[in-house]
Amino acid sequence: MTDTPAALRGAVDLGALAARSRRAESGLATIDEAAFQELAQQSMQRPVVIAFVSAASPQSEELARTIEEVAASAGVNAAACDVDAQPAIAQAFQIRAVPAAVALIGGRPAPLFQGAASREQIVEVMGQVVEAARQMGAAEGLAPAGAGEEAPEPPLPPLHQAAHDAIDRGDLDAAEAAFDQALRENPKDHEARAGRAQVRLMARSRTADLAAVRRAAADAPADVDAQLAVADMDVLGGQLDDAFGRLIELVRATAGDERDRVRARLLELLEVVDPADPRVLRARQALASALY
Repeated sequence: MTDTPAALRGAVDLGALAARSRRAESGLATIDEAAFQELAQQSMQRPVVIAFVSAASPQSEELARTIEEVAASAGVNAAACDVDAQPAIAQAFQIRAVPAAVALIGGRPAPLFQGAASREQIVEVMGQVVEAARQMGAAEGLAPAGAGEEAPEPPLPPLHQAAHDAIDRGDLDAAEAAFDQALRENPKDHEARAGRAQVRLMARSRTADLAAVRRAAADAPADVDAQLAVADMDVLGGQLDDAFGRLIELVRATAGDERDRVRARLLELLEVVDPADPRVLRARQALASALY
């Protein structure tokens, strides 16, 4: 949930990757009533900030994107609600003007502000959300107390910067091409390899319907394409053990070209995550066992 180039450095924020994937397709991730219910459940473990927006409000998109960036740096989940498309949600939160923002903490709503707000104000409010979440025991995965802005990152290499610029304008093909060129110039460029894997994941999932993908996988457990698709969605959702375990079992159940496809996809998905993550280490060991 961030537009900073640092989102693809090293250890990947999977929430940021999912948000980028949605924005690359439609510009701004918004929720409906079903998604709102999911967010309410998520807020039991980690706070959620919802930006209420409207196409009729020129300030809405800028505010939503700033909330998204600041929330990401604090480890807070963020989403946007289009009040024109979802008037029932807006009414439930008594939103009378947009833009506006509301937090969900432990399943409870907490109004933050209505009307435009500066980045400094949003950072301050986000700190208050984090502190309230800590007091309520709903602070899983949050940044350390006082976090709100990340330290400036050093400049990216030119091809990496070109890839990030392409992602920001929604051109995933150009982003992959830039990472490919970086790898041709330096095959040991691990960040370029991770970035390419992330861009490919974004491209595969940008138009996916999560419910349909899960239904297809459940209906056809032997369908390699269906299982690869749901593994992608699990990685985007941070359910790494589920994704990796699914593909390792598929490696065991397949042979020949199909097995090679599954193995290649698993290795690519492993590149998306911090290589020091214990789930990655476990998955690599399990893959070796399944293959040999």
